[in-house]
Formats: sequence, C-alpha cells, structure tokens
Amino acid sequence: LSNRTEGYLNSPLSTRVIPIVYILSMAVGVPANVAILCTLAAKIRKVSSAILYCSLAVSDLLLLLSLSFKAYYHLHGNHWALGEGLCRAVTACFYGNLYCSAQMLACVSIKRYIAVVHPFTYKSLPKRTYATWVTVAMWGVFAAGVAPELLTQQSYRIPEMNRTTCHDVLPLTESTHSFLLYSNLFLTVFGLLVPLLVTIVCYSRIICELNQSHHDWALYIKASSLVFVIFLLCFTPAGVLNLSHHVQLFLAGTDSLYVYFKAAVCLCCLHACLDPFLFLLMSKSADSRLNFRPFVKMNTQDNPPMLHS
Repeated sequence: LSNRTEGYLNSPLSTRVIPIVYILSMAVGVPANVAILCTLAAKIRKVSSAILYCSLAVSDLLLLLSLSFKAYYHLHGNHWALGEGLCRAVTACFYGNLYCSAQMLACVSIKRYIAVVHPFTYKSLPKRTYATWVTVAMWGVFAAGVAPELLTQQSYRIPEMNRTTCHDVLPLTESTHSFLLYSNLFLTVFGLLVPLLVTIVCYSRIICELNQSHHDWALYIKASSLVFVIFLLCFTPAGVLNLSHHVQLFLAGTDSLYVYFKAAVCLCCLHACLDPFLFLLMSKSADSRLNFRPFVKMNTQDNPPMLHS
C-alpha cells in the first residue's frame, strides 16, 4: 500500500466522482442496451450484423452490471463487504467485458471497412457464418481473459486503513499474484491497443473512400468520424495508461500512475452507454443514403442495409 494508493482510496475521486459516473452510465446504458437487444433479437437469423451488435450489447450489459457492485464499493469508502467470491467475479466481469467490448467494436469496424472499401468481396462472403464464428471467438477470448482474475485472491484487509479493498491493493511481488502483471500486459496490448489500432485504420480508410465518392456521403462521414472520435476518447487513455501503469509496476514496482489509470478506466466505461446511440446514429446516416442504389444492391443479402453502417 503506497501513499499514492492510500491517497486515492481516501480521495473524492474514488468515493464520489467515479461511483457517480458509474451510476449515470448504468441509468442510461442498461435501458438503451436492452432496447437494442429487443430490436435486434428477431433479426439475428436474417442479418449478420445483428449477431455482432447483440453480442456487443450483451457485453455492455454485463459490464454495466459489474458497475453496480463497483459503485457500491466506492460509495462505501472503498470498503468491500460482499465476500471474496463476488469480488473475483465482479473484477473479472468488469475487465473481461471491457476488453471484449473493445474487440467487438474492432470487429464491427472491420465489417464496415470491407463493406465500404471492398463491396464486391463483402457481397461474396458468408457473412452470417463469419459473424457467428467471430462472436464465439470473442467470447472465448473473454473467458481466457477473466481466468487470471478468477483464480487469484482479489480482496485484502488493510489494517492501517480499517477496510477491505477489492482489487485495489494486491501483493504483486508474491508468486501467487506475480503472473497477473504478465497477463494484464498481454490483455492490455491485445485487448485494448490492438483493437484501437484496427479501428483507427478501418475508419480512416472508410472516411477516405467515401470522400472520394461522387455521391454525397457527408452525413455518413460525419457519423463515422463521431464514432471514431468517441472510441478514441473512451479507449485511448485507458489503453495507454493501463499499459504504462503495468509496465511501471513490472519494471520499477511503483504505482505513481495508479490514480490516472483508474480515472481513465472509469472514462472507458462510458462507451457501454454510448454504443446503442452510436449504432442508431450510424443506422440513420446509412438509411438516409438508400437512394445510392449501387451501395444498397451490394448489401441486399443482409436486409435492412442500415445494419451495415
């Protein structure tokens, strides 16, 4: 327990600001994601995109569910009184779905990229089969990602603070927990930074391609740019600070970036309540260009076309 971590555990940031952000995210995100699931559930057998969006909504809902326990923890002065088993489950669900959502958004970006930049290739692909296998693979990665958190003790009694923390104070120098540094570094790189890079490349190519079109895709370009910017704002700070924090722990054994890391992870959670609205925005922007017949024709295998936005 360093002075910085102790200061964070006693600060208004962790006991007021972060739980308020979590509660607001749940208030907006839970009904929005449930509405998206209800809307797309009937289309899963017909529309390949519905498989990816439903999987993303489920991941977001699980993340939001974990936020209810984390908000309780923070509002009670960062004291965990719900048992070790639930602490492990909440920690695994929180970080696992954070990585899963980032990877799913990257897959959606790849799908949009192929549909816009390589439409003839996209038309010939078995889209529902690919979407199904991608979803299975993503949840397989999620299961592998949460295993380290589930297998190690997460809650510890801190006598000098007279409280029990959950995941905030861990004996990373002991053999029972040292492998968490390796697993967290791996998950940060391949669970956050790689999806971020993929999304940057895909949206950049989409926007460039549509800018070169002879048709007016201004609304779609603006919507794509907004999705891109929000993804950067939510995931970039978390990815960079997560990597920096764990590299610092690994090399120097210090946690001077811990406060910034926790704030960035809190900001990253906002995507769970934004995803449904971004989906509706992209759908509306694509639907407004249905008079562009070549694009619609290339996407007739998956109806309605707005789900390819």
